[in-house]
Amino acid sequence: MQLFSKTDIDFISYRKIAYGISLVLVIAGVVSLLFRGLNYGIDFKGGTEVVLRFEQEIAVGDVRQVLRDAGVSGSIKSYGTERSILVQTDFEGDVNQLRTLVSNALNDRFSENPHELLRIDAVGPSIASDLKWAALKALLGAVIAILLYVGIRFEFRFAAASIVAIFHDVFIVLGLFSLLGGVFDVMPLDINQSIIAAFLTIAGYSINDTVVVYDRIRENIRSQKSADYPKIFNTSLNQTLSRTIITSGTTFLTVLVLFIFAGPAIRGFSFAILIGIVVGTYSSIFIAAPVVLDWQLRSKKPIRLRGSN
Repeated sequence: MQLFSKTDIDFISYRKIAYGISLVLVIAGVVSLLFRGLNYGIDFKGGTEVVLRFEQEIAVGDVRQVLRDAGVSGSIKSYGTERSILVQTDFEGDVNQLRTLVSNALNDRFSENPHELLRIDAVGPSIASDLKWAALKALLGAVIAILLYVGIRFEFRFAAASIVAIFHDVFIVLGLFSLLGGVFDVMPLDINQSIIAAFLTIAGYSINDTVVVYDRIRENIRSQKSADYPKIFNTSLNQTLSRTIITSGTTFLTVLVLFIFAGPAIRGFSFAILIGIVVGTYSSIFIAAPVVLDWQLRSKKPIRLRGSN
């Protein structure tokens, strides 16, 4: 299926502008990570998470004051609706003790507005540390696997450029999580295991799109027998543009439905995927392939062809 019958967009001529935009976004993300940091969920920092739902709308500030007076400190914010509250606390004690403390304090103060405790989860500090290291190893393993796969299928400069594009995508999404993490109470942007899964999904989605472009570049180099690499790269990007937009667009719409209707439990995950699709599509066109081209133009070494499969 072709969305466009034929396009002749000079993507390569815009690559330096794209590099500048990407550099600004990545630097902004890194600066935010250094100064603001990330909001970690209980998966990675330990603690207890409680989700409450009231029969009627309730002010978060009132709930926060009541729980703090009862000795429950930490992050207390809206959770998707005006009736749901998320409590993240470092409460030292038994989970049942915390459950009783929260319920008694809220029943005493909001007797006219009954509440229901939907969920209570607790993670110890040692388990949180293990989960954090396991997540880092998963991300590192994915990067190494992609580097080996693309390096074997194409050549090293293609593999290196694809890793640059993946880091570009992940750092931009991470930067947004850092910048927006404390802004939207209705959309928790905590880094937890589901967000790590989102980053792995972003990496896989990005490399899939990038490999399609790389395949077309290799086919055009083989068929044209020409050393005019800028023209070949531009032609390849235009030939794969319909496929890229259709694939990204359908996936984006599906995840957008999840983001809007699936509720706060996976809103952070779906937000990361939404941004990752947009950034990953952009990097496949303006980062991954152009970096290979600039590498070739500087080294002046012809691109070696390998098997088509």
